[in-house]
Amino acid sequence: MKYKNKKIGKHGQISIELLLLIGVFIIISISIGIITNNENELNIAIISAFKGADEGANIDGTGIYTKTAFDNYNQNNKILTYPQTIKIIKIDKKDNGYDSNYQKRKIQLKVYAHSSNLKNNNDKDSAGDRINHYLRKSISTSFNTTHLSNSLYNPSFSNKYIFTTANVVWI
Repeated sequence: MKYKNKKIGKHGQISIELLLLIGVFIIISISIGIITNNENELNIAIISAFKGADEGANIDGTGIYTKTAFDNYNQNNKILTYPQTIKIIKIDKKDNGYDSNYQKRKIQLKVYAHSSNLKNNNDKDSAGDRINHYLRKSISTSFNTTHLSNSLYNPSFSNKYIFTTANVVWI
């Protein structure tokens, strides 16, 4: 008995071509998925960084501090205990390559901010430290990695990246 199927052909070529096509599709899909996943993780980190930087700027802006921080600012940076207007302009990211100590890619984040009220460099440094602290804390919280870092969240971690911060640039 001879089997005839016009869709398959005489030698099964369409089946092999179909399998090759499906195989290529699977390889492309996996590759796109890996690339998208890495970009998604960086996007989540940047969004968290903006949220944290904004929170740090607003905490400085509204003067909400722990007693120890307030006493320190009251002695050394009195202006920071009064309402401020700090605007986060942008956050740049710099890929510093693979860090063999942590076995992750190292990303440095740099915040650009503006405040017409802060004139003194010490006050800007203190406000910048607060902004960077909350930025790193927000990233650590977003990826549930607060237990992997110190109390300053420096560095902060995601699944594939380690994040550090440069000094805030005041524009």
